[in-house]
Amino acid sequence: MPVLGIEGTAHTLGVGLVEEDGKGHARILANERAMLRPLSGGIIPREAAHHHAEVGPRLLQAALEKAKLSPDEIDGVAFSQGPGLAPCLRVAATMARALALRTGKPLIGVNHCVAHLEIGRGLTDAQDPMLLYASGGNTQVLAFARGHYRVFGETLEVGLGNALDKFGRDNDIPFPAGPEIERLAATAHRGPLHPLPYTVKGMDMSFAGLATAAQRLVVQGTPLAEACHALQEHAFAALVEVSERALAHTGKTELVLGGGVACNARLQAMARSMCEERGAAYFCPPREVLVDNGAMIAWLGLRKLAVGDTLTVESSGVLPHQRTDQVEVTWR
Repeated sequence: MPVLGIEGTAHTLGVGLVEEDGKGHARILANERAMLRPLSGGIIPREAAHHHAEVGPRLLQAALEKAKLSPDEIDGVAFSQGPGLAPCLRVAATMARALALRTGKPLIGVNHCVAHLEIGRGLTDAQDPMLLYASGGNTQVLAFARGHYRVFGETLEVGLGNALDKFGRDNDIPFPAGPEIERLAATAHRGPLHPLPYTVKGMDMSFAGLATAAQRLVVQGTPLAEACHALQEHAFAALVEVSERALAHTGKTELVLGGGVACNARLQAMARSMCEERGAAYFCPPREVLVDNGAMIAWLGLRKLAVGDTLTVESSGVLPHQRTDQVEVTWR
């Protein structure tokens, strides 16, 4: 039962095709994506939407060709219904509606954040994990409880990825800044760690002041690599602390990473170490599904299609502000 998924929440448009392997896991048939990389500043929603509209037909064709499928051979069309930038979401939704109408296949709306968690389950042996989800616009610690994915901790303002990008713009680091910050941090002199604000309030976190304070270090003459190292260590320690508290609170024994920031090897090492110390299982899916991608949308679409959780075209409006815990989990 191959399902096609279209991701379009922010800077990336992705088209993926996924089927179930017969053992409850995802088999990715294709996963094409294209990212808008602004030359300066951040993402302008209108420009990102234009980018998605331009690359969409090419990505759709490339994904179908790679999977060796025709549009009529797919069983459903899933799209990122929310949350995200409304102009970008509309492009993905329009593509999905057009394909569903053309082929007569079911249309499935997918929550972007939940898709990050479900592809982590679909490509690993995790059964009932806590998800540490860190991306540009979202930073949450999530787990399933009583019919919904509950948020046990989240950022109070900016997502960690956006905070890293802000620091990157201040230091002429190209978008996305995370990979270069990681590279610079690895070269830093390992002297005493420069102190920065460490803001964990209950189970929630704050990163805007952290990025500002890291930039203040640079202005005061601290080598950029050392500021990057301090920024990473403080931010990732907050993520791991809240994740450990959530594991203890819920009694869950598995942690899965998700989101583009989770590509960072240092964050992965810190999360793995925490899991080892408390006897929890650690899982991290491949990089291609940590970043925004169509395969994760297709996989959750497949899970929802299997239980008949589909949409009519008339009810398929985008949901830019949809929260993770508003989604009714019908497939578990």
